[in-house]
Amino acid sequence: QVQLVESGGGLVQAGGSLRLSCAASGSIFSSSAITWYRQAMPGKQREVVATITSRYITNYADSVKGRFTISRDNAKNTVYLQMNSLKPEDTAVYYCYIITTNSWGQGIQVTVSS
Repeated sequence: QVQLVESGGGLVQAGGSLRLSCAASGSIFSSSAITWYRQAMPGKQREVVATITSRYITNYADSVKGRFTISRDNAKNTVYLQMNSLKPEDTAVYYCYIITTNSWGQGIQVTVSS
């Protein structure tokens, strides 16, 4: 079972930046696609933010294109989400996810104040 641990969240003003990290255990990391999701409110459906494949192909939700960048460092078993030009509507709990093992991180809060 892969364990995922997110870090880097917090409170930032609109227009600011944050970088989230998702550190994974296990050797399967480098061969797996990793997805960042977010959930704005409890009970609301989680939405895909960005995905990076094992071949470094990336895909983004329309709402974050041009502002967010997903990347990975296989040597560190870590995926990053660089978030720039943050907006209040980006406020959510952010989760990383590996579909290969259906593994979720515990989530980390990002709050953007106006």
